[in-house]
Amino acid sequence: MSVKKILVVVDMQNDFVTGALRNEEAIKIVPDVVNKVKEAALSSDTLVIFTQDTHLPDYMETQEGKNLSVPHCIEGTEGWEIIEELKPFVKTDSAWLPFRKGTFGSVALGEELRDFIQKDNIKIEKIEFIGLCTDICVLSNATLVKAFLPEVPIEVDATCCAGVTPESHDTALNAMKAIQIKVNGQGDEAWR
Repeated sequence: MSVKKILVVVDMQNDFVTGALRNEEAIKIVPDVVNKVKEAALSSDTLVIFTQDTHLPDYMETQEGKNLSVPHCIEGTEGWEIIEELKPFVKTDSAWLPFRKGTFGSVALGEELRDFIQKDNIKIEKIEFIGLCTDICVLSNATLVKAFLPEVPIEVDATCCAGVTPESHDTALNAMKAIQIKVNGQGDEAWR
């Protein structure tokens, strides 16, 4: 595979869609996310990477747990799993296993992408982010990757992201625009 594009699918897990932190906005984007991931997976020049929010049973004792007091994405539970519709696209036999992250953003993701691109001096056309939640984990991961790879175009597809609320979704998209992350699909049609 000659990688030119990377699609990062952030935290499309049961607990964020239909589980402990169920969100109607997240449910709405599932068909668009599945279509986008399927199209990318069929492309010969696109690498699809998943992140997976991963907490341990002591989650409520962590700083995040004290501030967001809803146990979710506990490793090994059904809520932690990637949603059923996307499981066929998750690579379990490659170096690009889902990035398990214990908090909002994954420094490891930024490091791995930087090392992958720099190792062979690969020219990447874009790294695009989709998933959940726009205002927390998508924002955190896109920002981290932008910091690690400032010369690689970073994009977010607003129609394949959902925030905690439509307002926080738009606020996060505007924050990403301010740091030169290109936002596609933002406008009246973004929230249906």
